[in-house]
Amino acid sequence: MSFLQLSTLLRGEPQADRVVPPTGFTARLTLFAAAAMAFLAVFALALSLATGRLASNWSEELARSSTLRISAPAEQVAAQTEAALQVLATTSGVARARALSREEQQALLEPWFGPDLPVDSLPIPQLIEIIEDGEGYDPDGLRLRLAAEVPGAVLDDHGRWRRPLVKAAGRIRALGLLSLLLIGGVTAAMITLAANSALAANAQVIAVLRLVGARDDFIARAFVRRFTFRAFWGASLGMALGLAALLALPEAQAEGGFLTGLGLRGWHWVWPLVLPFVAAFVSFLATGGAARRMLRRLA
Repeated sequence: MSFLQLSTLLRGEPQADRVVPPTGFTARLTLFAAAAMAFLAVFALALSLATGRLASNWSEELARSSTLRISAPAEQVAAQTEAALQVLATTSGVARARALSREEQQALLEPWFGPDLPVDSLPIPQLIEIIEDGEGYDPDGLRLRLAAEVPGAVLDDHGRWRRPLVKAAGRIRALGLLSLLLIGGVTAAMITLAANSALAANAQVIAVLRLVGARDDFIARAFVRRFTFRAFWGASLGMALGLAALLALPEAQAEGGFLTGLGLRGWHWVWPLVLPFVAAFVSFLATGGAARRMLRRLA
């Protein structure tokens, strides 16, 4: 769209604006469709961004930590734990390592077995928490050293947990993008339907305008401008309602998990502000195409 077309669209033409009825079924349909689709788009954005953010946080936390499990006879657990800590202390990429206490291991098992689990009387493996530095360590090399010096040690670098999270985050982002594309497509279809209805309802007016010398571009611009602004204001209303609904959701809580963290963070709040302009652009393209096709039919 050229600067002249944009200027004409924003400024409007009083005579051309009279061609399109300001109220009626098509006006309500355009406003409702744009508002409803913008409302849904806000939640599609929030769901996609929140899920991706959560998966990224989990992946980063798992990437910085590993777990070493010591499974050995009771009389050898202490010695193998000390040997494992010495190996980890001399391993490049390991920032620190510590053996979890009985109380900490009981707290990890409490959600599944309850608070009365007799940890001292059960052969529970000793766990060692490993925190990596910025560069990280070589898990294959560490496994070889542990196999030689600590036969009862099993290293879990959380790779099996990270990969599904990264994969799930990518799929959810793709689903969010697909949802936004479908919302845009439905918006275009509804606005096209409204534009066709308005053009068909004003067929006699269009015929009179042609008799007095009005060109099809003049008539098309009138419909494009009116429907573009209707879509913009409808989408603005839907965006505002969607943001209000997001603000009304509970704050993120550790015990609430993902459902209380559904929202926007930081600069992500900018994205919904783009939706009215996207809706106006979709309406501009859809109405322009519909108007020209209908005018050719009415010729």
